[in-house]
Amino acid sequence: MSDTLVRIKRAILSGRYAFSEKASLELESEGLTELDIAESIVNAVAIYKTIRSQSPYRPQTREYLHIIQSTNLEGLMVYSKGKLVKQAEVETYYFLISSKKAI
Repeated sequence: MSDTLVRIKRAILSGRYAFSEKASLELESEGLTELDIAESIVNAVAIYKTIRSQSPYRPQTREYLHIIQSTNLEGLMVYSKGKLVKQAEVETYYFLISSKKAI
């Protein structure tokens, strides 16, 4: 298991995570709960993909988004995309940008 996934899981287990408005809307439209997403991430054995985002609207010119596809405790496959966030150079939480049922 990668060091990044371990750090993400620790943030989730510590309750240090937040959802974007988009992720919250996706949860609602898919009939998922925050617990479904947390279970899925904790159950993951690997990060499906890491992509580099270069949005001109971000304070940092480059950030890494981690895509995780895994099942919750009921076996439902869930897709989530998020990033580890640092404040004052200390990793503080995992911010979920997208959360929905996997296709």
